[in-house]
Amino acid sequence: MENFLNRIKRQLPLVVLTLFITLAFLLHTSEVFQWRFVEQLENLFYDTRVRLTMPGGVDKRIVIIDIDEKSLSEIGRWPWGRDRVAKLVNELFDYYQIQLLGFDIVFSEPDDSSGLNVLEKLGRDELANLYEFQQRIDELREQLDYDLVFKNSLVNRQVVLGYYFQLRASEDLASEKGLLPPPVLKKGDFSAKSKIFAHQAPGFSANLPMLQAVALGGGHFNPWIDIDGVVRRVPLLVEYKEQYYESLTMAMARQVLDVDTIVPVFEDALGESDYPSLEWLQLGKNKIPVDRYIQALVPFRGRQGSFHYVSAADVLNGQADKAILKDAIVLVGTTAPGLFDLRAVPVENQYAGVEIHANLLAGIIDGTIKKKPAYTQGAEFILLLLIGLCLSLFLPLLSPIWATLSSFGLILLVTLLNYSLWQYVDLVMPLASSVLMILIIFLINMSYGFFVERRGKRQIANMFGQYVPPELVDEMSDNPDMVSFEAENRELTVLFSDVRGFTTLSESLSPGDLSLLMNEYLTAMTKLIHENRGTIDKYMGDAVMAFWGAPVHDEQHARHAMETGLAMQERLKAVQDDFTARGWPEIRIGVGLNSGMMSVGDMGSEFRRAYTVLGDAVNLGSRLEGLTKNYGVEMIVGEATRALVKDYTYRELDVVRVKGKDEPVAIFEPLAPTEEVSREELKELSLHRETMKLYRAQEWDRAELQFLNLQKLSPDRLLYKIYIERIGQYRQSPPGDHWDGVFTHTSK
Repeated sequence: MENFLNRIKRQLPLVVLTLFITLAFLLHTSEVFQWRFVEQLENLFYDTRVRLTMPGGVDKRIVIIDIDEKSLSEIGRWPWGRDRVAKLVNELFDYYQIQLLGFDIVFSEPDDSSGLNVLEKLGRDELANLYEFQQRIDELREQLDYDLVFKNSLVNRQVVLGYYFQLRASEDLASEKGLLPPPVLKKGDFSAKSKIFAHQAPGFSANLPMLQAVALGGGHFNPWIDIDGVVRRVPLLVEYKEQYYESLTMAMARQVLDVDTIVPVFEDALGESDYPSLEWLQLGKNKIPVDRYIQALVPFRGRQGSFHYVSAADVLNGQADKAILKDAIVLVGTTAPGLFDLRAVPVENQYAGVEIHANLLAGIIDGTIKKKPAYTQGAEFILLLLIGLCLSLFLPLLSPIWATLSSFGLILLVTLLNYSLWQYVDLVMPLASSVLMILIIFLINMSYGFFVERRGKRQIANMFGQYVPPELVDEMSDNPDMVSFEAENRELTVLFSDVRGFTTLSESLSPGDLSLLMNEYLTAMTKLIHENRGTIDKYMGDAVMAFWGAPVHDEQHARHAMETGLAMQERLKAVQDDFTARGWPEIRIGVGLNSGMMSVGDMGSEFRRAYTVLGDAVNLGSRLEGLTKNYGVEMIVGEATRALVKDYTYRELDVVRVKGKDEPVAIFEPLAPTEEVSREELKELSLHRETMKLYRAQEWDRAELQFLNLQKLSPDRLLYKIYIERIGQYRQSPPGDHWDGVFTHTSK
């Protein structure tokens, strides 16, 4: 025991951390706060269990009369005249001899499609004195009043009408339309100590009073849509003005089971009477398990088509199979996409809403609805507490292999227990919190030992992971002595790149698109830098700064930087097609490279530090990038970089004196490795070099002529136009006999 306590003491920080994780999950289960991702994972586990255990097959007792595309094509667009609906009712009862009919449709507006109201208006106005017309209207009224025709079809028939409550409407937007059926329960029917959390509706849209008055009953067809947009449950009772109204499936089930009343049942729990949460609704001998919101989980038989579908057009035309419909329980609904009654459910992304009610009705009749009583919350709390305590105390003492086997064995055990309760006891126990907590505690234990043992490597990874590619981090971690955080002078190559016209670009895009474009652009450029062993110094809005040769020594730093700069231009061309396809504007970048002695190391203040480079050579690299737009080129390198990478061919651009620097520098445009440059390009470069000599010798006429010839060879090259314009300026204001050929740039 003492040895056990000593080992626990050594692992005390880890034990405290895992106990904190356990506490967090306990608070989530107690609903002190809610983690939405845990709820979404729980929904995923629930859906998986539904799909794995659904019985399949076709339930022949319940038939769906489908207002499908065929019906809309043959009969006409919805809504149909009530005379057609009346004919549908008459055919179902008189010819097909069904047992019970329920409508997953509401008839809340009067039907004026017959034109009776127009005739009556004529009878009151223009033809008020024409006795024959008035007499004819009276004779036709019974035939043309389609609501009356529909009402007459419902009289003495086993018909339950559907309606819906405005569950998510605000009080200000709520409306009352039509007539509600009588409530099945009221506030006084529940114990004073009981807590009822039924959904409260501020309004409703029900059937015309004349229809509801003659119907056998009525029920709401509101499903409940979870946070992920999936329907898994249906409210069986909804509260409206302290009265409780039953669902369509409940109303139909009462007719099938021949039960007049609904009895709420409050089970004793943990020895307590007056248990505060409703667990069952009793229909005769049948118990319907409900959750705290008086909702029932839908027991899906399978994918859509688990019940016979009969087209409404076939019923009206007398072409339906009479054997399917005889003595059947019938639901009238729709699968036509344009009528918007397709829902996402655990078994399918598009599922007919009417079949949801068919599944629930079958589950009520058969007693196959899963139960998720309120006490499952307490059971989950106890299970999480036991698991958390055991893992927190014992997992740190195990070897990695045994810790892995124990953790995943526990996940398997919890999952099998959960599945057994689901399959054999019809009890829905939460699973996501237990599995997720075990995984997190396991990962924390594994990570803790790993990071404590490799603290030096972690320091290097933390310092350089955001700057350099993973493979260089691995090299430094394996050889930490080769890396120093202290500032030092070293020959390096720095790269600056910038997006041209970024302000205009940003104004043409929405903030979301601009962010997405920059993320994809910077990701592509960063990958190239990492592939060529470069170190990211920083991102400056649309600009990137990187360098080569540190923290890991690189003898080929200039070459790797050169290859990266050229590859960035090529990669940008490759991603332009994707940008264009998204409607984004084309982007261009300028790249500046310079090599030289730089100070590199961990620099900054006590508030913020970074691994970076400083020095004149760095500043010059930034200036060279800025000059790319002046000379109309994509990339400029300094003379030092050119000297370090001699097997590339370059075009001399100028000798310049940049802002902030007195010494002139030669600048060049890198083209490609010399062996890849064409003979035509080499000839143009040779002519360019000779012309530059004439220009610096102030032989303006000959230089201008040669620049014009070069411009004919490459009309799109801005460089030749620049020199032609300069020559014109120098003719008017000669630079003097002592001119050294240097051009001074006064802006960055």
